[in-house]
Order: sequence, then structure tokens, then C-alpha cells
Amino acid sequence: MGDTAIHEQTAPSALRRAVLEQAVQSVLARFGAERIERSEFRDNLRLHVPRELAYEVLAHLKHACGFDMLIDITAVDYLNYPRARDRFAVIWSLLHTESGARLYVKTYLNEPELSVPTVFDLWKAADWLEREVYDMFGIRFVGHPNLRRILLPEEFTAYPLRKDYPLRGRGERHNFRKLTREQS
Repeated sequence: MGDTAIHEQTAPSALRRAVLEQAVQSVLARFGAERIERSEFRDNLRLHVPRELAYEVLAHLKHACGFDMLIDITAVDYLNYPRARDRFAVIWSLLHTESGARLYVKTYLNEPELSVPTVFDLWKAADWLEREVYDMFGIRFVGHPNLRRILLPEEFTAYPLRKDYPLRGRGERHNFRKLTREQS
């Protein structure tokens, strides 16, 4: 492999890394290094932000740092994890489309206050992503224009991706209308 081929492979990686470092420094400078924690695992850079700063940090990353695409929103239930300090985390996966840099923003929640601001006004892709997290974990996105179940019927009262939800369910199926293959 010649020098040109090696350079072509490493240059995008170096650019992604530079974009990430610049974004992290911008967030730390604006919101305070004492309030934002940085972590890295397997080349995934994460910013851990307090719930009250989540929306502002995400808006800053979009408008000032160029993270113009929301890839995903998900949540984690840390129930019974030995080192977990909080029960839930909400994770936003962002992409800087020019460089291909990916950044993950994570905030932690505990019951009874399971809510974060919606980012629908920043990225329209948040619409169904936030609804899915609400449906599966019961985390509310305050200000969402249509926060309702997306995968389960409205009558469903539980949140199946929580760790305390039984693997075989709670016997909810008998309450729902049965659909035949022809109806689905």
C-alpha cells in the first residue's frame, strides 16, 4: 500500500477526531467542565450532561458545532447494575454529516421525574424516536407535539423494556383484540 492510500484512509479519521475534539471543547467552554463529563469507549465519544442542560447542549451541538443529523434516541434501564448511580439514561446519537463524526449525549434520570425536553424542534427525526422511548421505557419528552404510544396499544399500561417488566409479560394479551393474518 502506497503513502497516498494510507493518507486517504487516515485523513477522514483524523478529520472526524478533530471535529469531535473541537465540539467537546466548545461544549465544555460554554457549559462548564465541572458540569459535563466526557467518556470514551471503543472510539465512541460520549458527553454526560445533567438533565437540565440536555436541550441546551444538544442545540449548541447542532447550531454551533455542525452536528446536523439525529441518528437515534434510546434509553437504558440500569436497574440492578452494581455501579449505577441512576436508574435510567437517555442517549442521543448525533452525526456531523460533513466529517462523519458521531457523538453521543447521555443524561440520567430517576423516578418519579422521568422526563426530558423534546428535541423535535431541532431535528424532526425525533418525532418517532421519542415516541418509541416513551412507549418502551415510560420516559416523557416534554413539549413533544404528539407523545403517544407508537408500538403498543394505548390501553397497554406497562413499559416492556424496563428491567422490572416480566419476560413473559403480565398477562396483558387477553385484553387486546385479536387480529387474523388477513386483517393485519
